[in-house]
Amino acid sequence: MSETYDLIIENGICALPWGLEETSIGVRDGRIVALGVSASARAPTRIEARGLHVLPGLIDAHVHLRDPGDASVESIPTGTRAALLGGLTAVFDMPNTAPPVVDAERLAWKQAYIEGAAYCDMGIYVGATRENIPALANLEAGRGVCAIKVFAASSTGDLLIEDDATLARVMRAGRRRIAYHSEDEYRLRERRALFAAGEPYARHAEWRDPETAFLGTRRLMALARETGRPAHLVHVSTAEEFAYLGAFRDITTVEVLVNHLTQVAPDCYERLGAYAVMNPPLREARHVEAAWRAVRDGLVDSVGSDHAPHSRAAKARPWPETAAGLTGVQTLVPLMLDHVHHGRLSLLRLVDLLAAGPARVFGAVGKGRIAAGYDADFTLVDLGARRRIENAKMATPCGWTPFDGMTVTGWPVMTVLRGEVAMRDDEVLGAPRGRLVRFFS
Repeated sequence: MSETYDLIIENGICALPWGLEETSIGVRDGRIVALGVSASARAPTRIEARGLHVLPGLIDAHVHLRDPGDASVESIPTGTRAALLGGLTAVFDMPNTAPPVVDAERLAWKQAYIEGAAYCDMGIYVGATRENIPALANLEAGRGVCAIKVFAASSTGDLLIEDDATLARVMRAGRRRIAYHSEDEYRLRERRALFAAGEPYARHAEWRDPETAFLGTRRLMALARETGRPAHLVHVSTAEEFAYLGAFRDITTVEVLVNHLTQVAPDCYERLGAYAVMNPPLREARHVEAAWRAVRDGLVDSVGSDHAPHSRAAKARPWPETAAGLTGVQTLVPLMLDHVHHGRLSLLRLVDLLAAGPARVFGAVGKGRIAAGYDADFTLVDLGARRRIENAKMATPCGWTPFDGMTVTGWPVMTVLRGEVAMRDDEVLGAPRGRLVRFFS
């Protein structure tokens, strides 16, 4: 008697933990139950994947969906639709919303809201403040919480923690990995007087220079080593940091943004103006080259988008009042596939950076690989498809991308979430079915 499944994905080139292999995958009750399914096996839903590559469901572990906030810019429903269209099955959302996610009440609201509003699965960062340090150990154990997030610079209100004494207190409150925005706030304040309002947008990279990032990272690594608290450095962007962090792999993991692998200063500021302004800033070629060396050397654990949408009006302000942040959740996977096409990394390394890596860093249960017992999350990609990224096709309400007009080779054509097709050929299917990602605590 032949085997029966809910879904069979057949004849795709599958990115398995041990390599690329043409095979068929059997899914039952939302989980992978078999690889190498026979041609006689039965299923009510079959996906013919011949000529396509089947990847584990890809994850963007660094997004700002602005919810609660301004729905005309972004929200959890619109942002997770964009994620599905971009080939993602899960995103991890930052806490600097309005109001921020920093206490049990706001966390409970977000947990309840996600399940019913999100089109893909989600993890939640909880923000550390000076006031909530005693509660952090309980908050980090909350359902769907991927990590505590610390803004050591570039934040407003209670989320900014810039001094070593308070940072050390945060590190001693709990045990799971803490994610850090690593720039030195004191140096930023000192250097601000060197620049005048209305100067060219390229001055942003001069103000927030490589030493600002490197100094912040040195301070955080010293504190992490002293307290023994695991760290995750988001958006590492300088050659100096990459050279330094190899000595701290026992205590930290490393994220690089697709922006810092793709856009090069000063040309990006000349082309994009305010739409190149983000924190940390886009860097010169030597830093981009160092980021790629770090990817090739295995120093980098994950690649994210730092999707941080703003209205066009907010971006149009003169520097430095222009809103810092770029959209990216819908373009992360196409851009990385284009880098694969150009030989900058292998497809398996992409899978490590966008699936296995985020799952490993944050302890996501059942995510990150195609293997029996794991969630049946898949991203199917056509490595030969040539497509043009366009503002008009962005699902994010603000309606723009810094990569508008760029042609890429490689495109996500389907996303499958726990055994159900959620996006096919640039169309989101069905109602929101996202859930909170489970994490080892």
